[in-house]
This record gives sequence, structure tokens and C-alpha cells, in this order.
Amino acid sequence: MKVLFWILLAVNVILFAVMQWGGALLGDGQAVQAQPALHEEKIRLLDASQSAPVAAQPASAPVVAAVAASAPVAVKPNNAAACMEWGDFSGRDLARASNALAGLQLGDKLGQRQIEHNIGYWVYIPPLKGKDAVSQKVAQLKARGVEEYFVVQEAGQWLNAISLGVFKTREAAQSYMESLQAKDVRSAQVGERASKLKATVFVLNGLDAATSSKLVTLQKDYPGTELKSVSCH
Repeated sequence: MKVLFWILLAVNVILFAVMQWGGALLGDGQAVQAQPALHEEKIRLLDASQSAPVAAQPASAPVVAAVAASAPVAVKPNNAAACMEWGDFSGRDLARASNALAGLQLGDKLGQRQIEHNIGYWVYIPPLKGKDAVSQKVAQLKARGVEEYFVVQEAGQWLNAISLGVFKTREAAQSYMESLQAKDVRSAQVGERASKLKATVFVLNGLDAATSSKLVTLQKDYPGTELKSVSCH
């Protein structure tokens, strides 16, 4: 009886084991992965604002668009040569402007033409009595730094007058007289001169943008002159 009892007990244990392991196998022999336990206290529902976003344009797209918007617009350089005229010049301003233009090394791009004005203005010292008075006045002018002058020697009402400069406009003549007064030249005057006044106009051809810009800056030192663009020939 004891032997039979142990045999039956062994059979039951084997059957119980087969039933337990058989439930854990699929029909194809693959093991079923046990689902982890759910923790109810950690479950929460999402409202509409927290739901997953709809697929849209990649996040990098706005950045690319911003960079493109801020990029400078390419400007086609203007390589066309410019032609200009600058004038009028006479007296000391002519010499100064000639030296300034020489520094730009324009070569055959620089030319000039002569013009005449029927009426001009001059800064002068009224006629003096005799050559001694003229020599004394000239010495005073040199002592005050005035190097440009012309003594009128033609017979007439202007004999022994000293011309200090001839100008196209009264404003330019007045400005120069004020500069002489700053040098303590007190006897100079501005007057109209009813005679032909020769002046020089500089003609500049085939200028690049950099040279044109330099000329615009240079012209500011000569307020009585005009720098203008002209047609190239």
C-alpha cells in the first residue's frame, strides 16, 4: 500500500508540474512575457492640451527661414566709369586744387578747360601813393603770411592798387577777405571788377567709385566750387 501511495503521489506531482508549465507556453513554443503590474496611483488622464502634437514642419525650418530673412541682399556693384567736372578755380585755389589732384595720380584721366566770366569780384588794397608806399605795404603783407598779390601798374584809377585775389562770386571774395582780416590785414576790400575773369574747370574722365568718393570729400575744402557729374565722351 505504501508503495502504491508514493507512486500515485509522484504521478500527481508530475501532472501538476506539466499543467503549470504548459500554461506558460504558446502554441508555437514561445514564452509569453508577463505584463508588469499596474500602479493605479500613478495613472492620470491627459486633456486636449497635453495630447500628442500633430506631426508638423520640422523644428529646424523656422530657424533656416530666419537666417534667410536676415541675410543681406546682394547688390550688384556699379563698375561703370564716371565722368565729372570740378570748377571754377583761379588764383590760390587753383594752385591748391592742382596739387590735391596730383596726389590722386589720375594721369590722362585728368584734364582742364578755360572759361571766362565778364564780371568778377576781387579783394584788393586801394591805390597807394607812390612806389615807396607800395613796397612798404608789400613787406607788411609778407610779414603777415600773404604771399599771393599783384600790384596794378597800368595807368588809370587802379594804378598802385594791390590785388589779393579774384573770385567768381561776392561770397567767395568776402570769405577770403575775412581770412585776411584774421591775419591782421585790415585795409583789404571787396569790389566788383567789370572785366573778363579767366577761370579753370577740371575735367575728370573714367573715374572708379573710390576716386569719385575721394573727390566728393576733397570738394568740401573748396566751398565756392561745384563738383558735378557729366556725360562721358
